[in-house]
Amino acid sequence: MVLTQNLKAVYLSAEDINIASSLLYLAYHDDPFFLACFESEKDGYEQRLRSAIREELLIFWDKSQPMVGIYNDDENLLAVACLIQPGIEFGAQRFWHWRLKMMLTTGYVSTRSMIEKEDKVRQAIPAEHYHLLAFIAVHPHHQHHGVGHYLMKAVDTMVNEQKNSEGVGVLVTVEHYQKFFADANYQKIKDLQVGKVPCQLMFKFK
Repeated sequence: MVLTQNLKAVYLSAEDINIASSLLYLAYHDDPFFLACFESEKDGYEQRLRSAIREELLIFWDKSQPMVGIYNDDENLLAVACLIQPGIEFGAQRFWHWRLKMMLTTGYVSTRSMIEKEDKVRQAIPAEHYHLLAFIAVHPHHQHHGVGHYLMKAVDTMVNEQKNSEGVGVLVTVEHYQKFFADANYQKIKDLQVGKVPCQLMFKFK
């Protein structure tokens, strides 16, 4: 059992990107959106997923977007969350070299699917200035021990520290995680479909 008093929330550094990428890979390997987006039925799915997650984290670091990790006393990374701040365009206007890298590593179809997802989310969010929870993961060995709730409190702190933010949104692609976010006071906003994958957009107002 992990006790939350033994945990600490820390902003990730460039040196943490590799371990954070590995944790996110474990979390999203069987996610319905990523299975479809990166064509899991074709050879090389794992490599495409790893490459995409790493490129995303590198762009988060380059654009100074908050990435927070939860560590225990042994300095093990147990969980991670990545936020897009208000006013940061990560969708259709994402700069050209990111698109080029993504197309080279994951292919045109996968790149378009990721941009389509972000566009649909932004169109449906009921706010003008808001945070977007792009990635969130708890290591499989440390789930159901309170780590996820500790991580969500860290996310709340980051959102509340930014005065112009109206709240934080998240696209839930795995149905049983809806309750987790609902328990953290996220409200269902809209059912969306990205490609053939049904999703639920949820939002927490400040």
